[in-house]
Amino acid sequence: MNALVINCSPVRTGATAEIVRIVSEQLSDRYNTKSVCIDDYRFGFCKGCRSCHTTAECVQHDDVDKLMGEFEKADIIVAVSPSYWADVPGQFKAFIDRCTPWSNTHEPHKKIPSGKKGYAIVLRTGPGMKECEKIIGTIEHFYGHLEIGFRGGLGLCSVEYKEAVAGRKDEIEAFCRAI
Repeated sequence: MNALVINCSPVRTGATAEIVRIVSEQLSDRYNTKSVCIDDYRFGFCKGCRSCHTTAECVQHDDVDKLMGEFEKADIIVAVSPSYWADVPGQFKAFIDRCTPWSNTHEPHKKIPSGKKGYAIVLRTGPGMKECEKIIGTIEHFYGHLEIGFRGGLGLCSVEYKEAVAGRKDEIEAFCRAI
């Protein structure tokens, strides 16, 4: 079985990347694991033209198809996202918007293979869990429209820098054991 761990932040060396590293390491014992960073892919913003609502194809041809290819290969998908103003980073939101051709909100639409399980790990610098829950909800909503079964989320508050992740490693590893 294949697992995809996606760093939803454009920062490749920060706290989110450190969590991606831990998750990938934990899952690699049980799954063929690949980790990617949203910044590894180049794509434009959704133009709102709605062509995909009738063709199931986007008028833009860029790396969205390449990243969706990774989703297609994965049995398990773990999105790791920091909070950018109480939601997912803009780069990941732009990707979500561009996945409209795969969205089950219209016919025809592209489909990825069924039976996938999705998870979310969210971190924020502040102490309140409400913001983490909102972001987990965004990722769960995204998974739902791709027909990826949401299986759970982990919110990590008061994590600003990479060094703070070490104190949360046991919590992250426990979450991974349930995947």
